[in-house]
Amino acid sequence: MAHLVRTGISLESDLLKRFDRVIRKKGYKNRSEAIRDLVRDFAVAEDVEENRTVVGTLTMVYDHHRPKLSEQLIEAQHDAENKVLAATHVHLDHHNCLEVIIMKGRSSEVSHLADRILSLRGVKHGKLVLTTQGKGL
Repeated sequence: MAHLVRTGISLESDLLKRFDRVIRKKGYKNRSEAIRDLVRDFAVAEDVEENRTVVGTLTMVYDHHRPKLSEQLIEAQHDAENKVLAATHVHLDHHNCLEVIIMKGRSSEVSHLADRILSLRGVKHGKLVLTTQGKGL
């Protein structure tokens, strides 16, 4: 673990009370842990914005019976060169499947691939979550 440095911040009392309620509900032991996570989120957002290398998961639910959708999903992943690291497919019920695709690449490329996949007809819902490999976090 890196050397810890103490710092102080000033907040309005109402904002601090709200923050304390939220972090207590989420299970944080203290404010420092919660603030470290917020700073990490801020750093990851900068990495994404600056088109750095990221890793991510695209989680989606889609209609298993939509004609040609399975082929389109596979084609999109194959066309992505080395950006797709793995995919997991789960049958939720007779009509719906859940798929999680693990990706790595420049943030713009990974986001573009996710947008391409999520826009396919028959994909009901999906979300891309990006993070970095932890350097400097």
